[in-house]
Amino acid sequence: MKVPFNQPSLLGNEVSYIRDAIRRRQLSGDGYYTKQCNAALERLTGGQKALITHSCTAALEMAAMLCDLGPGDEVIMPSFTFVSTANAVVLRGATPVFVDVDGETLNICPKRTAAAVTDKTKAIFAVHYAGFPADMDALMEIANRHNLLLVEDAAQALGSTYKERPAGSLAHMAAFSFHETKNIVSGEGGALVVNNPNLIERAEIIREKGTDRSRFMRGQVDKYTWVDMGSSYLPGELIASYLFAQLEMEPMIRQRRMSLFHRYAEAFAPLQQTGCVQLPIIPKNTKGNGHMFFLMMPDRSMRDNFIDQMKQAEITTPFHYVPLHSAPAGHRFGRTAGPMSETDRISDCLVRLPMYFDLGNEVEEVIDHVNAFFKVTA
Repeated sequence: MKVPFNQPSLLGNEVSYIRDAIRRRQLSGDGYYTKQCNAALERLTGGQKALITHSCTAALEMAAMLCDLGPGDEVIMPSFTFVSTANAVVLRGATPVFVDVDGETLNICPKRTAAAVTDKTKAIFAVHYAGFPADMDALMEIANRHNLLLVEDAAQALGSTYKERPAGSLAHMAAFSFHETKNIVSGEGGALVVNNPNLIERAEIIREKGTDRSRFMRGQVDKYTWVDMGSSYLPGELIASYLFAQLEMEPMIRQRRMSLFHRYAEAFAPLQQTGCVQLPIIPKNTKGNGHMFFLMMPDRSMRDNFIDQMKQAEITTPFHYVPLHSAPAGHRFGRTAGPMSETDRISDCLVRLPMYFDLGNEVEEVIDHVNAFFKVTA
């Protein structure tokens, strides 16, 4: 395609750090670059303990283990999210409880969350859609009232803030993604940030296959052994070295993507004024990271026609999630709490525009083709 939806970039020291990792002769996890990444993430998020993982999926699975989920437990989450949010819960034998999102912010609705709490509820997984944090104070109030754990699915939100507090510091735990479609990438990769001191040591154990190897490496025990459940969630040092180079560039990456976000918003403001589309609404008290720019069409037919027309112009503009509550596995493993009308509408009408660091003059080509589509449609 002439203009892809996403394109990973080399921005700084990625290649030199990979070479350095090879020279250091430790390619397995928890080496020099893993430690550098963990420290960088703690600085960026304000979190108490950051642990990079081989994916955000792995980080969410660790969070589910730390929530002590099991059969009979329930976790409230939006249906408008990636499957990993729900799979982490299902793998523990627990039940995802899907609630509708707010029609403006596209984030989990606190009122619907509060209404969904039962005596089986053990946690809330809040997704920060498009990088804009959910209303975390309202969700934390619900969690505290019912003695629940609150987890940020912050896959898209590194660098974003809520009431001037960074994503990753807003709940008991937070999961991030460094998949190549995200702002900061390592090909595949993720991180779990733990803010509850009582969960930190167990998080290290779970990440190290259920062993107390981290304590051994710090000299706290004279040998390490199997002490809990866990799995192999470490990335190798080549992944960590690439990731650290990207983390060093995070402010610049965020600034560039936000400039693209604002350019799209400026260009399409007239379309919103005439009622052709709805642009992203920035939730109150938040600052985004430029992860995504989307248009909300009047209906699915127009959205699908738009995607086809843009494809003919060799511009990739995908829709997003199929709601989990409507998926076969959603019916099998989860349940809904209340109507899902906003989720269904958003899934039918939302389309995403190309967004990546190296998007240069192509952004004007995207803008021209979008405007041309609506000129013909009108």
